[in-house]
Amino acid sequence: MVIYTKHAKEKFKILKEQGFVVQKRVIEETVKSPELIDYSQLPLLIGQKSIDEKHILKVVFKKENGIIKIITFYPMRKRKLNKNKQ
Repeated sequence: MVIYTKHAKEKFKILKEQGFVVQKRVIEETVKSPELIDYSQLPLLIGQKSIDEKHILKVVFKKENGIIKIITFYPMRKRKLNKNKQ
């Protein structure tokens, strides 16, 4: 079961107003099958997944008693790797 905090629910509207639409399906895919998980903020987890060529989605969530609680989420631009750096 996946539940959303009030803040997470409001985040859908905020991002839509900024022209960035995120579907609940994508949020849930990110926490269930992330490309990367950041454990540095335990007990909060941060799942990350590519959502298009230019963006990744980060989802901050918590697992409690089999329930996944979505705290917040945010899209980010992918960083370009500088191939000339050594």
